[in-house]
Amino acid sequence: MHGAPSVTYPVGRSRGATRILVVLWALGALCAGASCYLFDSVGWRHVLLVASVLFAGIAAGFGLRHDAAGVLHFDGLCWSLTGGPGSGGTQDARVSVALDFQSLMLLYLSEPGRGRRWIWIEQRAMPERWRDLRRAVYSRPPAAASAADTWRTTAPADAP
Repeated sequence: MHGAPSVTYPVGRSRGATRILVVLWALGALCAGASCYLFDSVGWRHVLLVASVLFAGIAAGFGLRHDAAGVLHFDGLCWSLTGGPGSGGTQDARVSVALDFQSLMLLYLSEPGRGRRWIWIEQRAMPERWRDLRRAVYSRPPAAASAADTWRTTAPADAP
């Protein structure tokens, strides 16, 4: 079995992710507004609800504004992210898929000694490399593949 191809893919601000975030925030704001409308007495709970909706919108806006451009690279064994704030470009990172919408994916990058980084990637950033990136993201880690190959070579001949 062949390994996943090495791939370099640009990472940056995602319009699809922005749309999803705005729709989710608007639904939450709509539910909060309906709650305030349906329950007549205005108390501290309503003030807290409206404040939390406003705070969530402001935090999301700042988060979207600070999405930095970078490059996600897979060399056939490990992943790295270069170019963004706080990206050291370590070569022993792992990537996992959190959401997959076929042309938009939410990944998290796990680097040793650092927290998890969430990355949105879109097909339109580099359509000619999209399939290679998807193959690399969904490929089995090399360590698991080599363990299976080792078992096949050391297993007795009558083993299934």
